[in-house]
Amino acid sequence: MKRVIRKLKSFRRGVVNIRPNFSVMSPIVVPGRVGMAVSKRLLAPQVRAAARKLGITRPLVWITTPPAAEALDGLRPAAVVYERTDRWEEFPEANAEQIRDYDRLMKSRADVTLYAATILFEEEGPTCRHAAYVDHGVDFETFATADALASPKDVESLARPRVGFVGGIDDHTFDPPLFLKVARLLPEFQFFLVGSCSLPDGWCTLSNVHLLGRRPYEEVPAYMAAADVLIMPWRKNEWIRACNPVKLKEYLAVGRPVVTTGFEELRRYEGYVQVARDAEGFARAIREAVQVPADSQRLRGRVREDTWHNKALAVVAQLASRGVQIGQRERSEKTAAIAAV
Repeated sequence: MKRVIRKLKSFRRGVVNIRPNFSVMSPIVVPGRVGMAVSKRLLAPQVRAAARKLGITRPLVWITTPPAAEALDGLRPAAVVYERTDRWEEFPEANAEQIRDYDRLMKSRADVTLYAATILFEEEGPTCRHAAYVDHGVDFETFATADALASPKDVESLARPRVGFVGGIDDHTFDPPLFLKVARLLPEFQFFLVGSCSLPDGWCTLSNVHLLGRRPYEEVPAYMAAADVLIMPWRKNEWIRACNPVKLKEYLAVGRPVVTTGFEELRRYEGYVQVARDAEGFARAIREAVQVPADSQRLRGRVREDTWHNKALAVVAQLASRGVQIGQRERSEKTAAIAAV
């Protein structure tokens, strides 16, 4: 119900200008089998109307979730980017076969299929019309200078050492049994978790664990900098195996030691993060990270060049190699990007 209410509020706002040349529109979606059939027909006209309002007449359509393929033809794209960030078919609420069908369609239609995870790129790249590995960026300067920020009030009162987690606390990604065992093994450590939580109420009652809820993005760097160690206690499943969380680069940019469970993308970060196989190893790695001061500059150096600006340039280069030019005017018509979600 919370998600429904949040979505209804977003419908009322229509097209929202976030900053110059960047706007967001939440299309009206009707739930249920019949409702979804209606929604599919309404999606493309809604997006086209929003685009016209912004002066976009020849859109580059950028699709980040496979079901948006339903609207592709109706958007009359000048070019198509498909961003294959995760194994969406592994999402608990997904219709796996339907998602696979959409995914195959997008790989055959997109001018460029972007991969943020090496394992997906290696396994699926040959099945795409044109595949490219361009992983996530990081707002480097914002996170690298977070030490200068004041600690959030709900954290500054916590005793050190502090262990922080920032992100969604969801059952298909976050591993509650692992986390709780680690917290019990380290009773003298204070753990704080920042992010929305879909786990049942009362899942954690430990006195050294503090659930702080969601916070605005601009406050996130200060929370990360307030921790002595930053963690990613993930489950072992196919979703996580093929993940590449944005927070990994943010953690490193802040310059704090990182302790995580394993996933394939960590091959690119060997020597920069501590990987634990079980709760005992996880707790041991946290202790060691506190005892031996981290080389913050070295950690930051690993992601210094991975800015969103540089990643955008990489995507533009990939599109250019396919004959798609971004930012040029043709017959006074704008070529721009729309994210269809």
